[in-house]
Amino acid sequence: MAGSPKHTNRLASEKSPYLLQHAHNPVDWFAWNEEAFETARRENKPIFLSIGYSTCHWCHVMERESFEDERLAARLNQDFVSIKVDREERPDVDKIYMMFVQATTGGGGWPMSVFLTPELKPFLGGTYFPPDSRHGRPGFLQVLEHVADLWRKRRDEIAASADGMHSQLETATKMPAAAGHPELNASILEKAAALFKSAYDSRNGGFGGAPKFPQPSMPQLLLRCAKRFHDDPAAQMVLHTCERMDAGGIHDQLGGGFARYSVDAEWLVPHFEKMLYDNAQLAHLYLDALLIAKEQNAAEANSFATVVRDILDYVLRDMTHTGGGFFSAEDADSEGQEGKFYCWTRDELSKLLSPEEFNVAAKYFGITTGGNFVDHSHPEPLPGLNVLSIVTPIGKDCGDEKILSAAKRKMFDVREKRVRPHRDDKILTSWNGLMLGAFARASVVLDEPRYRGAAERNLRFIREHLWAAGKGKTGPLLFHRWRDGQSDKVQLLEDYAFLAFGVIELYETTLEPEHLDFAIALADGMLEKFFDAEHGGFWQSASGSTNLILRLKDDYDGAEPSGNSVAVLSLLKLAAITGQRRFAEAAEKTLGLFAGRLQKMPQAVPFLLQALDFSLQDPARVVIAGRRDSERFQELLRAAHSIYQPNKIVMGNAGPVDDFSKTLAAKGEAIAYICHGNTCQPPTEEPKSLVKALKS
Repeated sequence: MAGSPKHTNRLASEKSPYLLQHAHNPVDWFAWNEEAFETARRENKPIFLSIGYSTCHWCHVMERESFEDERLAARLNQDFVSIKVDREERPDVDKIYMMFVQATTGGGGWPMSVFLTPELKPFLGGTYFPPDSRHGRPGFLQVLEHVADLWRKRRDEIAASADGMHSQLETATKMPAAAGHPELNASILEKAAALFKSAYDSRNGGFGGAPKFPQPSMPQLLLRCAKRFHDDPAAQMVLHTCERMDAGGIHDQLGGGFARYSVDAEWLVPHFEKMLYDNAQLAHLYLDALLIAKEQNAAEANSFATVVRDILDYVLRDMTHTGGGFFSAEDADSEGQEGKFYCWTRDELSKLLSPEEFNVAAKYFGITTGGNFVDHSHPEPLPGLNVLSIVTPIGKDCGDEKILSAAKRKMFDVREKRVRPHRDDKILTSWNGLMLGAFARASVVLDEPRYRGAAERNLRFIREHLWAAGKGKTGPLLFHRWRDGQSDKVQLLEDYAFLAFGVIELYETTLEPEHLDFAIALADGMLEKFFDAEHGGFWQSASGSTNLILRLKDDYDGAEPSGNSVAVLSLLKLAAITGQRRFAEAAEKTLGLFAGRLQKMPQAVPFLLQALDFSLQDPARVVIAGRRDSERFQELLRAAHSIYQPNKIVMGNAGPVDDFSKTLAAKGEAIAYICHGNTCQPPTEEPKSLVKALKS
């Protein structure tokens, strides 16, 4: 039939948008499944494992250059069993082979290219390979020919080497028991803060140089340390970073939301993909920043509030399923060009806008004829493209806010008619947990009821489509991915941990007991399926997971926090709310397991350091009693969340809370208590009095 693709492989039956992007490659791809492994064993062929994700720019480049090339595909089909994995669907698979690539090459990234024995043990790996040798990098064809030749002539040696490497990885991932760990105290936080501050970029904000990632858990940890140690310079570093990111091209100045990272130190030119997990964490960071800034600078606080709204409104507009689930990501490329959707030439803006609007917009965004974006990864980059950033703020010889707003509306409306970047519309439980928590918290800090509605719709979606209550042999099951009417059957620590984290935020901002019930159910499932009761820590995969050569405890807070880090903070909060020591004991044992890492490599665990900060004293409990539908109750709830105090919890007196809090009653519509242990300050019905008491 005319227009039919020349090739169709097994990936056409998959749900992952990334796998579907490769469904018409001439490569005879398999998904990660038993059929692929059995084929490799039966034919005694090495496995070529390619891992990436659908919005990965360099994954597109390698597909275009290599996987669509008939010559390269023929070599793969002849000598290898080729498997394609979506790292977002199977982070457990990705983590194992990324460890190998980093250990053997000194670096990692996506696309990831790994050669395995039929027993799934790796023996050679790398990331992006150009199709032919260039700039000192081996070409993919040459790599394939070399590996195929080695497999034919020295198969036993390769197998022995792979066995040895597997043993080394097993040894490297075995962690010592928690006994005898370094003492966990505030000095660890103080040293971490000093280390992070030493990497501060005083000109551009952020920590470190190019490429520059927001990594929100690091500035959030610095804000906690600023609070604990009365370190105002640390807080100012974070506020400056937030201001510079807001002004940069990494922030979509028209549509809201942030790209994954900038290629430069100035936050100017991003790789334009937008990830749900980044934007969820950045919403939390900017909520922290506005609570701190409002005590000193109302204008700055208002600008941070605007950023939060930009992020969340972008998610509601462009990244939300009709049922309430949040989609995963948007691509950098459209029409085969990176940034084409987002960038502007001076000429097209001069034709679109009135002269007055153009003069203001050109100054504000720094529009030039030559542009500021050069795409080196496409054969024919588009000339004169400008990434929008705030170069001359309104009020500094840049015209009127109303004129700028009119220009931005026109630009946004025209941009909406462009060919959009690909949207990865799979719904991941873990990332949804982070984002629903951001919506919940923003609903009360910004007094935006529609954000609470979005969080609650999202939770209903997750419970309906990804939570199988009572269906597993060992209790309820929480699955990782839903798309196109179907969930997978993968269970991961990060799903239970991240969703529990978000549901606890939803409970603290609504005080609905049913949300606390569900958070406890998630924590119980997490402890049952993933917790190492003997040594502490949580495994990334559930016991009995098949086709994994290692079972790991993830301990790295990178672009996403690790499941262990989020699990610990969630359990500590639940322990404080419910009084159930078993939650605190699991969290404390896990902190003990990672004590050496907290002390020696704080840059690897900034989110876990936040959990450590929370653990170092009995948290203040703000208990609000009364009618949840009353205006006074809601006023007290907003007041409780209006102060930056990261080591407090906000809770009600109903549902599965601790026994003491159940005794705290309301005489009128609503009343608030501030308690430590079983001792409370005099209660108040006045929001202003609650704020004053919290500040003191």
